[in-house]
Amino acid sequence: MANPVMNSQNFQKQMRAGDAQPGWYQGTQQDTRSPFGGQDPYGRAQAFGAGQAAQQAGHQQSMEDAFRAPAAGAEQTGRMTYNDIVGKTALMLGLVVAGAVVGWIMPGLMFIGAIVGLVLGLVNAFKREPSPLLISLYAIAQGLFLGGISLYFEGAYSGIVMQAVLGTFSVFAVMLALYTSGRFRPTPRMTKIVMGAMLGYMLFMLLNLVLSFTGVGNLREGGLGLVIGAIAVCLAAYSLTLDFEQGAQGVRAGVPQKYSWSVAFGLTVTLIWLYIEILRIISILRSND
Repeated sequence: MANPVMNSQNFQKQMRAGDAQPGWYQGTQQDTRSPFGGQDPYGRAQAFGAGQAAQQAGHQQSMEDAFRAPAAGAEQTGRMTYNDIVGKTALMLGLVVAGAVVGWIMPGLMFIGAIVGLVLGLVNAFKREPSPLLISLYAIAQGLFLGGISLYFEGAYSGIVMQAVLGTFSVFAVMLALYTSGRFRPTPRMTKIVMGAMLGYMLFMLLNLVLSFTGVGNLREGGLGLVIGAIAVCLAAYSLTLDFEQGAQGVRAGVPQKYSWSVAFGLTVTLIWLYIEILRIISILRSND
């Protein structure tokens, strides 16, 4: 590595000045340009040596100050941080709430929001690079859907929306506390089981949708509906720990900051799913009163 003192501008200027004055390095050498004609009475060699020593001391002090300075954080190096995840997730939930307000006022947009949200959800899930715009549009579309469906349930059971919201964030808070305390962490074996259960749940929902449209009946009612709802809430709760783990691994690995959008997207999807399932469970319980 080149000596930084050698490469400094001050040092180069001094070198050029030395070339122009051949007597700079010998105090006893004749300097024809000196008004005294003989030995330099000012001891330029000693003066230069003292200046060089002072410069090196200053450079050493600068290096020491640099080493003592705080290390560059993840924000300065463009890596993902927990603050990025929290900020993006808060933004997504804010967009969901904004969309829900519009959907509550204009419930006819519920079906448009459901279709657009489904399409954008699949696009974002399989997209290799996160797109902040598409993820934000997904949150707004899902908000429109949630606003319409929440209005429907609120009309049937007064106060049910607030109950579902409190239940959703209660489950989130409990799972976050368990994860951060280290008492509950996802394992590869458990994750495989949960993924298989999620696939079974999706197939059941498709079957129930077909049965509902054909007039056969709705399997999400009564006792069976409570059991399916409880299973779905457990699956969603475990999915939250997977989202937490994804974020923690990303921060530890120092992945680029843009991937905080992916973590925020995953958390938003899970919280929306959890809210809908809790809304259904409460509606079943209140319909039996």
